[in-house]
Amino acid sequence: MKLVNIYTDGACSGNQNEENIGGWGCVLEFAGHEKELSGGEVNTTNNRMELTALIEALSALKEGGLLLHIYSDSSYLVNCFRNNWYRSWQRNGWKNAQKKPVENRELWETLLALLEPNKAVFFLVKGHQKLKEGGAKANAAALKHFKEQNAEQLEQIGAASKPGDPAEQAAKPKRFTYKRFAQIVDYNNRCDALANVFIKEQQSQ
Repeated sequence: MKLVNIYTDGACSGNQNEENIGGWGCVLEFAGHEKELSGGEVNTTNNRMELTALIEALSALKEGGLLLHIYSDSSYLVNCFRNNWYRSWQRNGWKNAQKKPVENRELWETLLALLEPNKAVFFLVKGHQKLKEGGAKANAAALKHFKEQNAEQLEQIGAASKPGDPAEQAAKPKRFTYKRFAQIVDYNNRCDALANVFIKEQQSQ
């Protein structure tokens, strides 16, 4: 399967207010090629922008049957798919555990339809990290935290394999490195900047 890395982020200035400005950003990466997308809307929520970022990224794909590695700092988004919340929602007529209508149902349904022809692995990234300013000790701690939060997913893609027989290791994907972690953090920060483009444009008017 072709691998496409998708990095997303959403933001909302004045998220708790009725009048606010939201933005979303995403980067798609495939075989050394990248595509950036961004946008936004007024009077929305941060969660809606997080979902919209991934919807827009998936809508930009030209084909299905892909392996998608999706990186987001939204627990709301990532945990829904990791913990299969949506399956319970569907069984319960799109009601949550409190018997209330699931928020953003139309966005979740759109996401499920876009994901259906592909295989997706979701990774949770801590937002707004600045590795270069943290120093070696802080950076190592950040890497450890990422590995702990995504242990099952790294194992799934073969990036958490321990050193062993060289021949066995040669047949597996490369182990997850600090360099790769730093790339993920950089992409996340880029998506955050993209998500704020629309917000800043609206605020300047």
